[in-house]
This record gives sequence, structure tokens and C-alpha cells, in this order.
Amino acid sequence: MNDAANPVGPHLDSLLNLFPTKEEVAECEYVPAEKVPPPYDELLVHNHHMTVTVEAFHGDLVNVRILKKLRKGESYSRKILLVVQGSGKVVQYGIMRIHFRYCSTAVRDEILAGHTPLGRILIQHNVLRRVEPTAFLRIVPGPDLMKAFGLDTPIPTYGRLALIHCNGYPAVEVMEIVIPVAASPAQE
Repeated sequence: MNDAANPVGPHLDSLLNLFPTKEEVAECEYVPAEKVPPPYDELLVHNHHMTVTVEAFHGDLVNVRILKKLRKGESYSRKILLVVQGSGKVVQYGIMRIHFRYCSTAVRDEILAGHTPLGRILIQHNVLRRVEPTAFLRIVPGPDLMKAFGLDTPIPTYGRLALIHCNGYPAVEVMEIVIPVAASPAQE
């Protein structure tokens, strides 16, 4: 991996190592925001929740599918897919580490229930939040990510690392990778 532009904020390796496998990311390099090509720039270079962004891009609500989860004290981590409700198509892969000391009991309980994407939970609970992208990534998917995205060949895609501040505190570290555009259904 190219660590030349290693970000301030969550580190890719620390998030990937929460659920160790070498099969998700075959190649990765950090890229400046201005070098993220369309439509990935629209999907990633902003400070909005990815839930809202991928729903707008794909024209339908998304559900969360939890692949793995891990709880250590006041930290909860999960590896997830966001899946379009209507078609069932996977549109995003992610890993997040949530620090519950910065979340209300109601937010924590809904996150642990695992039925709703994080962005929607924070919005519905009116959590004062700020999404801070800290790095952008060009990713060549490994076998596990190719399988999750339904790819036969490793089509390069893009992702980001971000911090989500809740009520002024860095409550969530996140890595988000969107499905390659070549594998996405055409926008209407």
C-alpha cells in the first residue's frame, strides 16, 4: 500500500486489522481529493453521510448487512455492506469503529440492533454530527471484495477514510469503498 499520504484520522490498516484478512484489498493508494474522478468524487468527496449519498446516487433507500462485528468495552466495530432495498445490489463496503462513550443509549442500542445504516440512525436521533473525510483511496479489490461487489474481475474503485464527530466528539472512524462504476446500474 502507498502510505505516502497517510492521513490524520483513521488509518486504513487499523480498520482492516479489526477483521483480519488479506483478501479484501489487493492494491491501495492514497489520492488527493481533486484527483478522485467522476462520479466517485460525487460519491466520496463531501462531508455528508454515505447512507444519504449512495441512496441519492442509486435512487433508492439502502439497508445495512453486517458481515462481522466486534465489541470491546465501549468500542464497537463492524464490517458492513450497504444494499439497495429494491434490487438487493451491494453498493458499498465499509468498516467502522464506533466509540459508544460519545453516543446516547438510544443511539447505541439501535446501532447494536444492526437493522439500520449508521447515517440514518444519527439523522433520525438528531445527533449533532460532522463528517470529516480524512483521506481518499484508489482501491483494486481483492477476492473477498470482488465477491461482495459481484465482480468477475478486479475493477478499480475508490473509497475514503473519515471521522464522524457526534456532538463535537470523534465518535466514529470509518472506511467506505463504493462499488466500481462499471459494475453499477446506470442512473436514471
